[in-house]
Amino acid sequence: MTKSAKPNFNRRAFLAGTAAMIGAPALAQDVNGAGTVEIERDISSAVRRNISSFRSLDWQPYFSNLNKGAILVDTTSRALHYWSEDGGGYRLYPTSVPLTEDLTRRGRTSIVLKDPEPDWRPTPSMKIRNPEWPDYVPPGPDNPLGTRAMHLSWTYYRIHGTHDTRKIGRRSSNGCIGLYNQHIEELYQLAQVGTQVLLI
Repeated sequence: MTKSAKPNFNRRAFLAGTAAMIGAPALAQDVNGAGTVEIERDISSAVRRNISSFRSLDWQPYFSNLNKGAILVDTTSRALHYWSEDGGGYRLYPTSVPLTEDLTRRGRTSIVLKDPEPDWRPTPSMKIRNPEWPDYVPPGPDNPLGTRAMHLSWTYYRIHGTHDTRKIGRRSSNGCIGLYNQHIEELYQLAQVGTQVLLI
């Protein structure tokens, strides 16, 4: 094997070896309703994971200040960046992002509610199309929103956890941003109501 071929082989081996650890659902929930959400579409083997563009960023190109902290969600690299208000704390998390462009919302918003024990309900339209879905899932291990959820000012949009980690690192959601439960629990402690959020 030549030296130039070796990195390609190692990268493929790395991707194959980590395939089982990457994935996650991002479910949308109505900020103004009683816990309404849209459930995920199924993903196929054609949905590709993203690893290579996962990298740290500076906040200055995206925000004019860090008042109440800042969250940047990069839908291309499928990563969430968090900066603390004092600029001394930075976190970078892999995420799931919306499946298609028509489901992807970009722009500025903020955290308007923090839910420490999210519950889940499908929207009426989702229930009509998928009558087998439960009417309600209480907080706990089967909840699609995981262990924490942070509501954005946009209706139906959340940053939340998941118990199903298969979709983290993929385009897989109906609009929300999904994180591993351990990551949303950490971010939940760091972020606050009023934290500015930018999706690009």
